[in-house]
Amino acid sequence: MTICYLDELLKLPTLLFSENPFAFLFRRSTLDILLVLAVWLLVSTSTRRILERIRYLEKFMRVCAWCRQINFKGEWMPLEEFMRQGFDTPTTHGICPCCLEKQQAAVARAKAARKAAAEQKDTAATA
Repeated sequence: MTICYLDELLKLPTLLFSENPFAFLFRRSTLDILLVLAVWLLVSTSTRRILERIRYLEKFMRVCAWCRQINFKGEWMPLEEFMRQGFDTPTTHGICPCCLEKQQAAVARAKAARKAAAEQKDTAATA
């Protein structure tokens, strides 16, 4: 590409083949090639960045914030077992189904206790 551009700039065919220059016009094709390369560079760079981000996010594993079990390939396992296997993976928090049920039951009990306390307070205030 550089040789073609220099050839056109210096008019080498005229120097080599007398005063009858050949009709070499590489300026248009050079601009087309540069435009294609620029678009390719932009697309490949953005695609590479997106794929790197996806790979980074796929590395995160969910860890139950209550019992510290880890969701690895769809199976919840204790943290100690996971670490014993020697994985080097960043973690993020989640909740396993067992702990979710326990927490929902605890919330329901707390709401019921609060409601019962409020009813007792109301009956004591009216009496």
